Order: sequence, then C-alpha cells, then structure tokens
Amino acid sequence: MFYELAAPTWGDEELAAIKRVVDSGMFTMGRNVREFEEVFARYFGTKYAVMVNSGSSANLVAIACLFFRKKNPLQRGDEAIVPAISWSTTYHPLQQYGLKLRFVDVDRDTLNLDVKQLEKALTPKTKLMVAVSILGNPAHLEEMKAFCDKHGLYFFEDNCESMDAEIGGKKCGTFGIMNSFSTFFSHHISTMEGGMVLTDDEESFHLLRAMRNHGWTRDIPRPSMVFEEKHTDFYEAYRFILPGYNVRPIEMSGAIGIEQMKKLPKFTEERRKNWALFQKLFKDDDRFIIQKEHGKSSAFSFTMILNPKYHIARDRAMKALKEADIGYRIITGGNFLRHDVIKYYDYEVVGGATPNADMAHDYGFFVGNHPFDLTPQITRLREVLDRACN
Repeated sequence: MFYELAAPTWGDEELAAIKRVVDSGMFTMGRNVREFEEVFARYFGTKYAVMVNSGSSANLVAIACLFFRKKNPLQRGDEAIVPAISWSTTYHPLQQYGLKLRFVDVDRDTLNLDVKQLEKALTPKTKLMVAVSILGNPAHLEEMKAFCDKHGLYFFEDNCESMDAEIGGKKCGTFGIMNSFSTFFSHHISTMEGGMVLTDDEESFHLLRAMRNHGWTRDIPRPSMVFEEKHTDFYEAYRFILPGYNVRPIEMSGAIGIEQMKKLPKFTEERRKNWALFQKLFKDDDRFIIQKEHGKSSAFSFTMILNPKYHIARDRAMKALKEADIGYRIITGGNFLRHDVIKYYDYEVVGGATPNADMAHDYGFFVGNHPFDLTPQITRLREVLDRACN
C-alpha cells in the first residue's frame, strides 16, 4: 500500500534479540522482561514498571489493583469519570469491576476530555478519573490531576496511544497513581504484543506483580506491603492472595522491548517531523478540523474531521483515499456510547449529550504516522482530499 496505517519498525537488532531468547531455551517471563521493565521505568522517570501481555491487560490489572488496596479501596457502585472517546478496553475493566461510568464529552479541537465539564461530572459517589491522551496528544493532565487531588479521587492514566508525549516538561503516563502503555505492533514501539504499567506507588507495584501472575505471592518483592509470609518456601511458592490473572509477557517481547527503547527518541523525532508537515498542509483549511496540539504530541497518527458546515460526504472522501491506496480508519474507537456494548454498562452522560464525540464519530477518520519520512505520502494525502472535498 502507498500509505499504510501501520508499518514495521524492527531491524536486525530485534531479530537478533529474538534469536538470543530462542537459543537460551527460556521463553516465559524472566531476565529480559525484568531488564525491559527497568529500562522503561528509568526512561519515564518512575520507580516501578510492570510488563504484561497487552495494553488492555495493563488497564485490567491496574484497575483491579485499586479494589485491593488496604486503605480506601474502590467498591462496586463507585463512579468513574471517563472521556467519550477512547478504545474499548479503557472502559471494559471499569464495567467488569462494577463501576458506574460518567461519560464526559471531548473538546472538539484536541479530542481529549473537556475539562470544563469536570465539576458537573462530580458526584458524592465519584472515586476515580480515567485520563486518556488521544493518539499522541496530551490531555489536560495537570488540571485533571489537580482536580483529583482536590476531591480525593484516584487518577488513572491510560497512555496506550501516547508514549513519549509530554506536557509541562513531564512525560505523559507518569501523572496517575498507575499509568498504562501499549507496545502493540502499530504503536510507538512494538514488542509484538505487550503492555506496561508505571507507578511510583509501592503498594500498587506489589499488587500489580501479584495480579498479573495468578494472584500468587511468588513474584512480589519481600518484605511486602500486601501480604505477610506465613509458611515455608514449599507453600509460599504457590500461595494465592488475590483473584488474579495470567497476563504475563514472554521473554521475546521483553528482549525486543529493550532494543526498541534505544530507538524511541529517534522514532518520536521522526513522527514529530511528519506531524509538522501535516499541520503545515492542513491547518489553514477550514474544511478539515485537525487535532490541536496540547503540550508536546508524540503524533501517533493524523486525525481529521470533515467540517460539517461544508456538507462533505465522508463516504466520498473515503472512496478517494481507497482509490489512492491510502489507509484510514475510525478515530480510536469513536464515541464509545455509540457501540452496541454500551447496553451492558451502568452509566450517565454528563450534560446529557456528547456532540463533539458524535462529530468525530460521524465525520472523522485518521491516517497513519510512522517513524520515518512520510513527505510523499502526506503530500499525496493533501492532493487527494483537496480534490475529493471540493
């Protein structure tokens, strides 16, 4: 395809890392995963990192851990403030653990949660806020964190789409009590499948280590904040203290991640160069509403909303992109309230409607960004859409 949605980023280094693991005969979570966790935590300036098998699993175990804290654990029936646009597995763990969701519309220009509605979203039952930085563009994390601190809420950051983004000189994915990342094929770095949770909170770190690994004590550092040793090693090796999961990563993913982290700064630099070109070509054309950068974006992709006032048929634009061999898709998961699965949720919509999320759902799409020069592709994109949207 002339302009793909996603592209591989591996070189000889990643293939050599896989071979080292295969030659070692040790395939499940071990030394390489531990080293990747250490490298990842150090890069983002946090104390702890826990790797799992996907970004979705990272969200799952992080939310689960909030229900098993010694002090002030979440309870079924508590409420969580969430943005109307995100990926499905931002929301599913909240539903699966019995939380009621309070959906807030997004800001039209940034596509992130509209912080002007936070006070309206708050009720006496609100205990959690989930921040999502959409497609590399930082949400208003500083304001959201301050709001949570003021009202005694847990702040969880789903940063699966925005690795290496920054705001106020601080990396996204470091503001919450826990923060999730994805290392899926199409994301900022790729370990085949994979995810990570970052935290500075020691209790969360211990709970995460148990929760990803059957709920047992074997993987928890000693001494621990979450359990007290009572038995001989024979029993402690298989002692279960939490209703956990098996979402462990494999050694190959850890080894690949070590190599990919060496390349992340350069990857981000190239993505931002492409983002600058995209902005130059589209920002002054009122037919296209493009994402307004907040903070310093890591430019996962390029979002576009066909301005409804021009009555441009999205189908016509999509047909032109397809004929030009340019990949495209819905913005993240679109407005989550518009999906069939919402019937299984306990939720309310703050303000009663989400017009901006609906606009993105009905008139929006995104095209890919990659960590290498896309000048021909982005230039062609501009030419195709200019003609199709006259």
